[in-house]
Amino acid sequence: MADYDYDLFVIGAGSGGVRAARVSAAHGARVAIAEEYRVGGTCVIRGCVPKKLLIYGAHFAEDLRDAKQFGWDVPDPCEFSWPRLRDNVLAEVDRLNKAYSATLTNHGVEILEERATVSGPHAVTLASGRTVTAGNILIAVGARPAVPACPGHELGITSNEAFHLDKVPERILIAGAGYIANEFAGIFNEFGSKVTLINRTDVILRGYDETIRDRLLQISMLKGIDFRFHAEFEGIEKNEDGCLTVKMSNHEPITVDCVMFATGRVPNTDGLGLESAGVELDEKGAIQVDEDSKSSCDSIYAVGDVTNRMQLTPVAIREGQAFADTVFGDKPHRVDYENVPSAVFSHPPMAGVGMTEGQAKTKLGSVKVYQSDFRPMKNVLAGRNERALYKMICDSETERVVGLHMIGPEAPEILQAAAIAVKAGLTKDAFDQTVALHPSMAEELVLMR
Repeated sequence: MADYDYDLFVIGAGSGGVRAARVSAAHGARVAIAEEYRVGGTCVIRGCVPKKLLIYGAHFAEDLRDAKQFGWDVPDPCEFSWPRLRDNVLAEVDRLNKAYSATLTNHGVEILEERATVSGPHAVTLASGRTVTAGNILIAVGARPAVPACPGHELGITSNEAFHLDKVPERILIAGAGYIANEFAGIFNEFGSKVTLINRTDVILRGYDETIRDRLLQISMLKGIDFRFHAEFEGIEKNEDGCLTVKMSNHEPITVDCVMFATGRVPNTDGLGLESAGVELDEKGAIQVDEDSKSSCDSIYAVGDVTNRMQLTPVAIREGQAFADTVFGDKPHRVDYENVPSAVFSHPPMAGVGMTEGQAKTKLGSVKVYQSDFRPMKNVLAGRNERALYKMICDSETERVVGLHMIGPEAPEILQAAAIAVKAGLTKDAFDQTVALHPSMAEELVLMR
């Protein structure tokens, strides 16, 4: 067996890379991990964690308005300090960064805070110029925000910069219609921005159930978010007063204070040196891997968003765990990508697991659809005319629940538990036989007829 500096060298200290490094080290491997930005990756540093904290902050705008009907005397308007929230969120990010670093160090993983590139099947070159060798190399560098190549694109920001703004923009244009676009549209709208969301097509949240996403569109419009569909960027110009004028197809130009691109994410493989080891990429630049996360080079593996299989943090963590257990732990297993729950932390939030109605009809032919369209008790007393919608899709022949989708307060919290039932292959009757927990929103799941 060749003598290498490390048994495993991980490039990228995000959720997948950290899990793989920690577990591999626990299995006895000699592990190093390189990270050119900050340990924790997109999710922890400038993704789902800080974004969820902003979403909590944004929800207070509605909660404070609703509080009056519940007997609380709340000043109108309430003062909001963006710098205070921003700095508190960034302080929490700093804490998590230190915690992730400490976890790695405590497990004996060597952390190298510099860029690393592949220079051979078993070789990695560091930015400092040093080359190290490893029996296996794991690529876990994630993805980066995609930015359209329109004139003036450099004047816009992405979700990376949104957490560091000096102030909340009075007017913001958000490009895109996926979960990042809709989540930040809700955040900035609650903070008082005039939000305009533009998209190349007339479909938001492609891949989510059509009924649920249509409900979000309706509610978002009622909240004052402006949607412009079939709008392609034609250019961004900076005016003398510092504002930005955006020109787009099929619509009049619009002048805003900030343009944010939320137009998808691109695997972070540029300049990584993968060609030196014969690692094959797909047409989007993602590393092609097999069911064990192995690339076309036997000694190089990849997990997480850089593989573009399913861009979700918990999936990357599962992939990292499976890699470590399989390669170093003598406990081979693979990630199951069926019935993975996901959520959109919009206002209100959406969540779903399993097949949408359209997917189920295509795959199964005949389905039964149950729905509950109701006004949550809290909204009734608050005088908020905003309805929740739960949807259950079943195989007509077996009554097995093949999809659950919902929009409404706390939908992600409810869906996580319900996803266990879908994953377990339970039937509609199993829901019917479960006594309702009253009064709750979740009881609607067992009362659908």
